[in-house]
Amino acid sequence: MRSNKVILAVEDTLSDAVSTKILEYFDLEIVGKIGSKGNSFLKEKAPNLNHAARGFYNVFLLTDLDSPKNCPPKLIQSWINGPLSSGFLFRVAVMEIESWIMADRRGIAKFLSVPLNRIPYNTDDIEKPKEFLVSLARKSRKRTLRQELVPSQGATTAKVGPLYNTRFTEFVRDHWDLERASSVSVSLKRTLNRISNLYSA
Repeated sequence: MRSNKVILAVEDTLSDAVSTKILEYFDLEIVGKIGSKGNSFLKEKAPNLNHAARGFYNVFLLTDLDSPKNCPPKLIQSWINGPLSSGFLFRVAVMEIESWIMADRRGIAKFLSVPLNRIPYNTDDIEKPKEFLVSLARKSRKRTLRQELVPSQGATTAKVGPLYNTRFTEFVRDHWDLERASSVSVSLKRTLNRISNLYSA
């Protein structure tokens, strides 16, 4: 019987929220977290995590694809350069974690107070999901949300508003519907199938 205890490795706050929701959906217990230090840190740690997944704990690692020039299998192979341990759930969000968040089209449209038809039917196909999500927030009928999620006019370096991570983390925790989202995002659906297959084996 495979252990239901999982070590979680993620790039950032939003990936943490999404991964936690997914693992809770399968009644898996997160016993440790590493990361939230970006893509490069995860890439450096991935071979050790692959080795650790041969032991008692499974490891769930989630990173973003980021570029249409990549594909998930090639990215995984470039990080690991060898066979994956059976307990290593190395998953790639296509294109970014925001793609999975927006895949709950009904939920995100209601949260942002924007028309549902502004959100594409296949969010994995959005080339720059974070920018697209900010553009949606810019059209929100809620002034407070616009101020929180969109960078202020004249901001030269900020790509998101001051409470971007906070508000979308709250959305994922309290409103994001995983089943609705997985019916839209192919990469999310594959992740759910991979976990289901691992624990039914």
